[in-house]
Amino acid sequence: MFGLFKKNKPVKIRGYSGDRKYGIASKDVKELIKKGCKLLQLPLSGAHVCLYEDGTIVTEEFFPTLPDNCQLVLLSRDQTWSGVVCDIGRLLNTDRHSDGLIEAAKGLLSDEKSFKRRKVLTDLLQNLEDRSDLETKEEDEDWFTGVDVRFKTKSAYMKYNCESRIRGYMKEVDNAANSIQKAKVKEEFLKASKRLVEMLKNEKYNGKYFDRTEKESGRLCTKEGWFTCQGSFEQKLCQSLHSINPYGSRESRIVFSTWNLDHRIEKKRAIIPALLEALQTHKTADINLNYFYQMLFTRENLKLVHIVCHKKGAHDLMCDTNKMFRTIKNARKAKEDTKGKKKRCT
Repeated sequence: MFGLFKKNKPVKIRGYSGDRKYGIASKDVKELIKKGCKLLQLPLSGAHVCLYEDGTIVTEEFFPTLPDNCQLVLLSRDQTWSGVVCDIGRLLNTDRHSDGLIEAAKGLLSDEKSFKRRKVLTDLLQNLEDRSDLETKEEDEDWFTGVDVRFKTKSAYMKYNCESRIRGYMKEVDNAANSIQKAKVKEEFLKASKRLVEMLKNEKYNGKYFDRTEKESGRLCTKEGWFTCQGSFEQKLCQSLHSINPYGSRESRIVFSTWNLDHRIEKKRAIIPALLEALQTHKTADINLNYFYQMLFTRENLKLVHIVCHKKGAHDLMCDTNKMFRTIKNARKAKEDTKGKKKRCT
């Protein structure tokens, strides 16, 4: 029985920082460490071996139970290994990935039959080939495929992209005028609409939200261009931790177009109707247009969300009547009018 334990066991061993594996046969841990240290040029004093998979320390008693060709990691005195996550961590901490790693991933992808693994490899490649550090059309021509020729930098296009979304919200406000029957109310609404446009022009339609060259306080992304989903309207954070960098590749730029600037207090169901209702009995001068501007066009009420986190059902959130008017007197009057309407309906 004793002889069985002394039989040479073949294992695959690697160091902490290297990916290359070496085949070694030894009869015990002591011999394995001695051979491994010589092969990997590590100091013998304090060296130890653990399982690659989960970091379990391999002792003399544990060694005989290991299957042949088991993957092990040889570590020096101060090194630790917590399993496969160490490799993942080292990969994530690498800012610039080698061409060899990209080619290896492409090779695996071409031979992979599993749809699930193909998806993982595709996502990995998309991030490995990230070109977010490039900014101009000359540096990354592929990113600008399908983009109007007037744009020469990624930031300029992304700024325009955000401006276009905000302009779309303003157009919806303008279109609401078509439903107004009373001439005086329509006149006041058009005054309010004109003022909102002036406010937007002063802020350049808040295009800064998508522009990574803006100050941190103005943009929604990091200086590298990473955007993080802010979660659905009723949540403080995105539970799925969605993130994307549309500056990284043409594909990411296109996918980002499916992300939404979602109104917590809804534009069509709450904000525009509240403005219309207020102008039924008040003049534009009485309305706190700064409040409506914030609710319609700013981060005060807008949340950037992944399409999965964009809930299209009713949010059941209403405008604050205390903030809709420039004076407390008008705010109280609006509340009384609202209560009166509710009573007539019951």
